[in-house]
Amino acid sequence: MTARRASLMVTCLGDLFFPEVGVSIVRLLRKLGVAVDVPADQTCCGLPLFNSGYHADAAAVAGRAVALFRDSEHVVVPSGSCAWMVKHEYPGLLADSALAREASQLAARTHEFSQFLVRVLGVTDFTAAVPGRVTYHDSCHLLRGLHESQSPRTLLGKLKGAELVPLPGADECCGFGGSFAVRLPEVSSQILAKKLANVESTGAGCLVACDAGCLMQMGGGLKRAKSRVRALHLAELLDGGR
Repeated sequence: MTARRASLMVTCLGDLFFPEVGVSIVRLLRKLGVAVDVPADQTCCGLPLFNSGYHADAAAVAGRAVALFRDSEHVVVPSGSCAWMVKHEYPGLLADSALAREASQLAARTHEFSQFLVRVLGVTDFTAAVPGRVTYHDSCHLLRGLHESQSPRTLLGKLKGAELVPLPGADECCGFGGSFAVRLPEVSSQILAKKLANVESTGAGCLVACDAGCLMQMGGGLKRAKSRVRALHLAELLDGGR
């Protein structure tokens, strides 16, 4: 495999709540011969601002990110929601600015983690760091925004030491939805309860997702219920070797 260079977009939830996911991604990619850097002074991708209607402020954040990742050959993102923001909203937010062309170029070079492994590197064979029965939740932005459902399942389906079992309602929201969970907590909790009941019905010991928001929502619910099921990012499950 030809050596490549990639920059990790840490994301704010990754930085604050799931730093171990970033460590796993860097370790995995370096094992695969990818030269990885983590640009300093990263901030939020701007999605919360964008979703709340503060598009001018979101554009300012986008412009800063475009400059920060200007020299990156590839940008790898651990969350489908943040990858979607860069790929689908940055070009529009910056369309009338001097950064319009660079925003489109960054969008083309940005990849959600599972897509980078499967579609860019062409790597699909790993050994599970956490063996046993696993099930997979489709995060909304990854599924509906990036139209991606196959890359994570390709990796999980070929994962040595793990058995992938279907999750009923895998394509249904976990109830997080960013600020939605704060604005409508009762509705969010009911959506989560349905999701966790489906997870428990699979008999899996590990629930896998590719978005920090979903992991925070579902992982918190599982811990409060004292469930034996662990919520893990795909990178953590793959970080057992090849």
